[in-house]
Amino acid sequence: MMSLAEMQNEALAGHLLDHYAGRIARSRRPYILGLSGLQGSGKSTLARVMKAQATTRGWPTEVLSLDDFYYARSDREALARDVHPLLRTRGVPGTHEIELLLSVLAALPHASDKLPVTHPRFNKGRDTRFSPSRWPRITQAPKLVIVEGWALGIRPQSQAALARPVNALEREEDPDGSWRQWVNKQLRSYQPLWRKFDALIVLQAPSWEIVRRWRGEQEQELLARHAPLAMDAQTMERFLRHFERLSRHALATLPSVADTCVEYDDDRHVTGLNHD
Repeated sequence: MMSLAEMQNEALAGHLLDHYAGRIARSRRPYILGLSGLQGSGKSTLARVMKAQATTRGWPTEVLSLDDFYYARSDREALARDVHPLLRTRGVPGTHEIELLLSVLAALPHASDKLPVTHPRFNKGRDTRFSPSRWPRITQAPKLVIVEGWALGIRPQSQAALARPVNALEREEDPDGSWRQWVNKQLRSYQPLWRKFDALIVLQAPSWEIVRRWRGEQEQELLARHAPLAMDAQTMERFLRHFERLSRHALATLPSVADTCVEYDDDRHVTGLNHD
C-alpha cells in the first residue's frame, strides 16, 4: 500500500504531465522541463515518479540532476586554493560543470545505439564523481527531459543585496564579500541553461527555516543508516549556510518566473498549484 506522500507524488506527477501533455506531444525535439526545489523539497523523488508515468504514456524520458554535474573533489580543491576556500564545499553556482550539462542536452536529440550519450553521476557518499565507466548511457532520443536541481531558474542578485552578510559563515569566512561576489558572477553562466527549459516548475517551500528542517531530517535518516559522510547537526548547519543566501533569494523570486508553482506547507503537503 502506498503512503500518503507516495499518493501525493503520484497525483501531482499525473497533474503536471496532463498540463504539459499537449506541448510535449507537439514538440519536434525533446521537451525540457526544469524542476526546481530547495533542499529536502522532494524534487528528485517527484522527477522519478514523473519519469515512470511519462514512460507509461509512451514518452521516452530522461532525468538529469544538476547535482550529478558537480565538479570532482579535486577540481573544487583547486577552486578553494585559487579563488576562495569556501568553494571546497559543493553546491553553490560555480561548483557545477554547466558546459557539460549543456553539451549533454544538445546531444540527446541524436542519441542512439551508435551514438550513445553519457553523463556523469556524483557520489555524495565520497563527495566526488563516479568513474566514467559507471556513467549512464542513453541510447534513445527522449521525448521528455526533466532537469531537476536546487538552483534552477535563479537569477543573479543585485550588488546592493550582496553587501550585507546573511549568516555567521558569510560574516566570519567571507568578510570582504569576495566569495559571494564570485558566486553571483558565476550564476550568470547558468542563465543559458535556464533558457533551454521549455517550462520551469518550482516546488515552493514555506520558508528557509522549514527548508533547514527538511534537510536536517534527511541527514538524520542517513546518520541512522550509518551512511558515509553523513553529517551531525553542527556540520549540517554549517553546510546549509553555504546555501542560505541564494535559497532565500529563490524563495522570494522564483514563483514570479515559474510556469508552474507548487506550494507546500511545513509537512510537504501541497496547498496550492498555480500555472502561469
